[in-house]
Amino acid sequence: QVQLTESGGGLVQAGDSLRLSCATSGRTFSRYAMAWFRQAPGKEREFVAAIIWSGGGTYYADSVKGRFTISRDIAKNTVYLQMNSLKPEDTAVYYCAANTGTYVYFISDYRHWGQGTQVTVSS
Repeated sequence: QVQLTESGGGLVQAGDSLRLSCATSGRTFSRYAMAWFRQAPGKEREFVAAIIWSGGGTYYADSVKGRFTISRDIAKNTVYLQMNSLKPEDTAVYYCAANTGTYVYFISDYRHWGQGTQVTVSS
């Protein structure tokens, strides 16, 4: 079984920074990419950022480009999301996910998911 465990969420003020971590454990599996999604109350889950596991290429949603940075540590089997200049509209539950397909923007290509970590940004 594959487990993804997020950490690092919390309550911050607008303009602050947070760093989320997602550690992968359990059985070995082949992944194309790792990504972060988020879901705000009453809204659909949306793509935030992705990183190609082997090559390190990155992809971002327009809403976070220039503020968020995704990275990974292959040796630690961990992916990170550095979030700077946080805004109230970034408030959501953030999920880590492992892509076993080929399209980083397709939520259906993500087979393994973490339980989520809450990020709340006050104005």
